[in-house]
Amino acid sequence: MANPGKRPYRSDSRSEAASRTRGKVLAAGRFLFTRKGIDATTIGQIAERAGVSEATVYATVKSKAGLLQAVMQEAMFGPRFQSAQQQLAGVTDPVQRIALTAHVARAIYEAESAELGVLTRSSAFSPELRKSQQAFESLRREMQQERVNALFKSGRARKGLSKDAAATLLWLYTSREIFQKLVHEAGWTPARYQDWLERTLLDAVTEASGDGRKESARQRNGLALGREGGEG
Repeated sequence: MANPGKRPYRSDSRSEAASRTRGKVLAAGRFLFTRKGIDATTIGQIAERAGVSEATVYATVKSKAGLLQAVMQEAMFGPRFQSAQQQLAGVTDPVQRIALTAHVARAIYEAESAELGVLTRSSAFSPELRKSQQAFESLRREMQQERVNALFKSGRARKGLSKDAAATLLWLYTSREIFQKLVHEAGWTPARYQDWLERTLLDAVTEASGDGRKESARQRNGLALGREGGEG
């Protein structure tokens, strides 16, 4: 009879091995997508570079589209995003949560620019990339809906604005396209983008009082100090 005391060890070992395999597959995909383009890269090439079988690639990420989505999520929802989410989780005031949406957007798009810039440029017209970006757009709106719901429940949404319109404005102003135009094309710093976006969101969807805006400024100053301390 097997010793029950050894089962967690075996389970942990399998989990660690699966995590290492997934890491190798994602790294191989990122490397090949960047250098060959998404559409020109095959599962066979990914398997060869990762040092695993094609069956293992399929078992790990299901498909090339699944691999691309995993690569993009790992980059966009990495440490910068997690830090922004922790900041958001520590705030209960619904107006301040709307303001901090600007910090979350900046974290996602800065990470995307830093880690996926070459990939997205090399495969700008890839149907697979477009599908992954559309999936991200749906996820982004879904993630923001809770903040909109809380704002309306508190009675602090902008007068005359419907919940659906508020969600659409939040989704629009936090879009990738606006970040790219302001930061990459107009030359704004990410900090200036975040400041502008915060003020724009407050004006567009909330009835924030003067005190609420002062609190938003304090939140911005706290985030700036955190970045100077190494938060990035």
